[in-house]
Amino acid sequence: MKKNFYLRCALSVILLMHSVISIFSGDVNSFGTNYLDTIGFSPIGLYLAWMVKLTHLISAFLLWIDRYLKLVALCNIPIFILGIYYIHWGNGWFVVGGGTNGIEFNVLLIFSFINLMFPEIILKKKTGSRL
Repeated sequence: MKKNFYLRCALSVILLMHSVISIFSGDVNSFGTNYLDTIGFSPIGLYLAWMVKLTHLISAFLLWIDRYLKLVALCNIPIFILGIYYIHWGNGWFVVGGGTNGIEFNVLLIFSFINLMFPEIILKKKTGSRL
């Protein structure tokens, strides 16, 4: 069995749904022109929005076939960090419950991708130390 199978499946479904739905609904276009262009990314807001969605779409496929995981993580982590900065930061921590549209989901995705990049890291407990 391949490493991180369940994590890769979950991330690929999240990225796939996030990209495909917004592509077919046309939300990617309005996000680029009505949001990104208005916050200073004009005239490339539309292209940036499509780049983000296509990155998510390609990443979903690569996660599913267990290829180029570090590259996938390195491409997606900056997207989530910029999403926190430009979109979610002002809404606080909670996505639902204690607030709406906060940063908690992006933080979880960032650390999930870090885990894909470095799955072998194990924190060892110090032994033999006395208080």
